[in-house]
Amino acid sequence: MKLFLTGASGLVGGNFAQLAAARGHEVVGVVGRFTGEIPGLTQRLVLDLTDTAAINTAINAAAPDAIVNCAAISEPAQCDADPTRSEAMNVALPELLARLARELDARLLHLSSEQVFDGQRTTPYAPHDPTHPINRYATQKVASERAVHAVAPAHSATVRAPLLMGNSPGRRRSLHERLLADWSAGRTPKLYTDEFRQPCTADNLAAALLELLEHRDLCGVFHWAGAELLSRHEIGLRIRAHFNLSEADAPIIAITRADTPAASAQRQPCLALDLEPLASRLRTRPQTFAEQLPLLLPS
Repeated sequence: MKLFLTGASGLVGGNFAQLAAARGHEVVGVVGRFTGEIPGLTQRLVLDLTDTAAINTAINAAAPDAIVNCAAISEPAQCDADPTRSEAMNVALPELLARLARELDARLLHLSSEQVFDGQRTTPYAPHDPTHPINRYATQKVASERAVHAVAPAHSATVRAPLLMGNSPGRRRSLHERLLADWSAGRTPKLYTDEFRQPCTADNLAAALLELLEHRDLCGVFHWAGAELLSRHEIGLRIRAHFNLSEADAPIIAITRADTPAASAQRQPCLALDLEPLASRLRTRPQTFAEQLPLLLPS
C-alpha cells in the first residue's frame, strides 16, 4: 500500500514509518522542523499541517491507499498556550484528512488519546463509554473524533493511545527519554503514586495500527495500550532499575495528587482502557511492562 503519514518525526510516526517500510509499504511522510533521519520514508515532505491548501495538494498528488494521522500538539500546556494553532492541528487537520480519505476512497487511521476520559473510575473504559474531557487537549481530541467519524464513517478508524514508551527519532519524546534527560541534566522528576496509566511502546502501537489498516471492515473508535495498569511512580522506578541507575544518580520524588491540587484538576487519576474490541481482532498483542523495558534505548 501507499501510505500518507502525518507526524512522521514523532514518537508513533517514526516507529510506524520504519515498521511499514519493513513490511513492504511505500510511506510518504510529513515532518515539521525535525531534520534528522527517519528510516522508512519513501518520500519526505516538509509541510505546515495547518496549511489546508498545501495538505490538499500533497495528498491528492500522492493518491495514497491510506492516510495515517499521527500528528498532534499533545502537551496540554502547549494547547493552552496557543489554542488557535492547537485547534488547527488537533481538530481541523483530522477533519480535512477525513474528507480527503472519503474523496480518494482511502483508509484513514486517526490517533486519539486516553485523555478523552476524566479518569474518575478504576474499571477500564470501553470505546463506547461517554467521554468527559477535563482539559483543552482532551476537548480537542473529542472534537477530532466526532469530526472524523461524521465526515468519513465508512473509511475511518480512531485509536485512542495511552502514555507512550519507546524510542523516538529525536530521542526526546517518550517517557523514558524525558526521564533520562532530566537525570542527565541534574533535575529530579516528581512522579505521582496515585495516578495510574496503562503504558505501551510506540512500536507496539504502530504494529497494531499497521495491522488495523488491513481490516477495512473495522471502523469506529478503538483502544490500544499495554497489558498493565501502573502508577507513574512505579513506572519511573522500573525504568531506573532497567538502566541500572542508582537512587543517587537518578532521584525521583514521590508525590500525590493532593500535593498539586491546581495541576491535578486537569489530570486524570486513572486511565485504564478496555482493549478487547481491537485486541481480539489482531495478531499483535498488548505488551506487559516487562516486555517493554528491553526495547528502550539510552538517549
